[in-house]
Amino acid sequence: MYHEVSAPTHLTILSVQLLTLNLTKTYPGGVHAVHPLNLTLEEGLIGLLGPNGAGKTTLMRMLATLLDPSAGTALVDGHDIRYEKPAVRSLLGYLPQEFGLYPSLSVEECLDYMGLLAGMRNRKERRQRMDTVLERVNLTEFRKRKVGALSGGMKRRLGIAQTILHEPRLLIFDEPTAGLDPEERIRVRNLLSELGGNRIILLSTHIVADIASAARQIAVMRRGQVIFFGTAVEMIERVRGRTWQVMTDDAGLAQLQSRGWVTEVQREEARILVKLVGEGIEISGLEPRPATLEDAYVWIMGPESLPGALGAGA
Repeated sequence: MYHEVSAPTHLTILSVQLLTLNLTKTYPGGVHAVHPLNLTLEEGLIGLLGPNGAGKTTLMRMLATLLDPSAGTALVDGHDIRYEKPAVRSLLGYLPQEFGLYPSLSVEECLDYMGLLAGMRNRKERRQRMDTVLERVNLTEFRKRKVGALSGGMKRRLGIAQTILHEPRLLIFDEPTAGLDPEERIRVRNLLSELGGNRIILLSTHIVADIASAARQIAVMRRGQVIFFGTAVEMIERVRGRTWQVMTDDAGLAQLQSRGWVTEVQREEARILVKLVGEGIEISGLEPRPATLEDAYVWIMGPESLPGALGAGA
């Protein structure tokens, strides 16, 4: 988590924009974590999808001014992440996947300290914001509880509370639902979708469901490159007419796995219902089915490791 020591800027602008200009990161040894990247992000929740190692965290750390680009830059409301870090940080709230809190402090003591680190010097205003964000993340009744006694989901919500405490215009969340049970994952996911409005929320995940209903736009990354950027509807259009299902047996399942992209397997007594993505498949009993965002993600990513892959969909 990043905390800026100077007072946050209270903006009067009606919109916020993030613009990447050939943003690039290459590590020693010639490892290209992020290839030259050009994107324009505006208000709303933007989902950042991709497997581990796709470059998502590197990209977010550069945008959060914690990692310098190798080349190119990004502008947050016109402020350069390389040369105007204090100005960018005054607009920023960043929650990494792994973050530390103070276990011996109570929830409200922890937030109060984080507010001070964020430059919120007026105690009355700081307390009012604390009350607001605690209610927002549904932790008001736990404000006196020690941080070390919170559940994993509560700690994640407290992390979100401290991230939005100083009312940033750009929020960056790295795998915010990682390690949470299904109920807590839904709660956090709904909270993040509610935080949209007059701010940009960049949410990185490898779980398609985390952004399926709330993302205004989706960026899919693979090997440091954005291979798709658009809306959920546009993403699903990529795979329309290429989603199927068939009832088969174990031998048929093995054949399908070698020829196409199996996205779901449901065993029903002695038979197996297989859902898959692909084209040019000629199997008896194959039926079309509606495409989902997860289907589109599988198609765009491409099953390059599978023998006899049926062609790239990106």
